[in-house]
Amino acid sequence: MAERKARVERNTLETQITVEIDLDGTGKASFDTGVPFLDHMMDQIARHGLVDLNIVAKGDLHIDDHHTVEDIGITLGQAFRQAVGDKKGIRRYGHAYVPLDEALSRVVIDLSGRPGLMMDVPYTRGSVGGFDVDLFEEFFHGFVNHSMVTLHIDNLKGKNTHHQIETVFKAFGRALRMAIEMDERMANIMPSTKGCL
Repeated sequence: MAERKARVERNTLETQITVEIDLDGTGKASFDTGVPFLDHMMDQIARHGLVDLNIVAKGDLHIDDHHTVEDIGITLGQAFRQAVGDKKGIRRYGHAYVPLDEALSRVVIDLSGRPGLMMDVPYTRGSVGGFDVDLFEEFFHGFVNHSMVTLHIDNLKGKNTHHQIETVFKAFGRALRMAIEMDERMANIMPSTKGCL
């Protein structure tokens, strides 16, 4: 099997970002983004998705976190799309339910080749540790638009906003892991009646 790795650099007047990803990793990760709560969530993706992930970002944080968070989503999506390759032999679909104390989230993903995000997370607070939680939707929009996946995210229960968000990212990692797994019965078969994804 070919290595499913990618390295993407994205430089704009607002941000300079490098993402390295290995879809067949062990969950090793390192982050230097200047946004600690985002780093904590990226770690959930790596650990629960069993992908190796390295993200370095410099952004205009003196304005706010918006450009950095969104552009990390974009760059991660670009790297993921490169790393996953032609998608032959993968499971394609992934799903996960993840609880954390009172919170419960469900994430379902389809490596469809079509970008789409349906996200329903009724946050109980507007920020966690100074981080604007609305920016997570910007992150996921950036990711789906550049990875070309369909993603459904639902927080089903939760009172603690940190718990709500953490269950989303853990479930996202788990769902991603399932979708990118190789299915021996599919071998070199494209998991689509169209013959392409």
